[in-house]
Amino acid sequence: MLKIKVNDKFSFEVSSEKDVRIINNQAIDADIVRINDRTFHVIHKGKSYNAELINLNKDEKSCAVKVGTNIYSMQMTDQFDELLHQLGMDNLKATKVSEVKAPMPGLVIRILAAEGEEVEKGGNLFVLEAMKMENIIKAPADVKIKSIKVKSGDKVEKNQVVMIFA
Repeated sequence: MLKIKVNDKFSFEVSSEKDVRIINNQAIDADIVRINDRTFHVIHKGKSYNAELINLNKDEKSCAVKVGTNIYSMQMTDQFDELLHQLGMDNLKATKVSEVKAPMPGLVIRILAAEGEEVEKGGNLFVLEAMKMENIIKAPADVKIKSIKVKSGDKVEKNQVVMIFA
């Protein structure tokens, strides 16, 4: 499921099952043909539309699409973004991050960084096993590891401090 906010006004829930597109729990009968990397042709309810992807920012999960003479700005979130929000980890884009906490209870499988090491945003910090799944916890910003508060094999609780950054 994908949640899309259009022009900061309209919200849609989009999903698909087999070849059926579903918007706000209603099946949509539309014929969509990709013309090239940025252009699509859409036929919906007997009307023809050309849609052009003007801007795409994968990091911020946003895009701008031009349909006819109208431009639509879209912000997308998926189930993982919703989970991060529920865990209180959706605001980690702050410029100064002082620590990383366990996002859920689990078992620390491996520590992938060392004290004193500088890790770039998105770099691997540690592996946390939770609900029989291994989750690689990544650096939320460019950081230098000041201290590591756990070791491999330790059990952690949700929001327990795992690493402190300088």
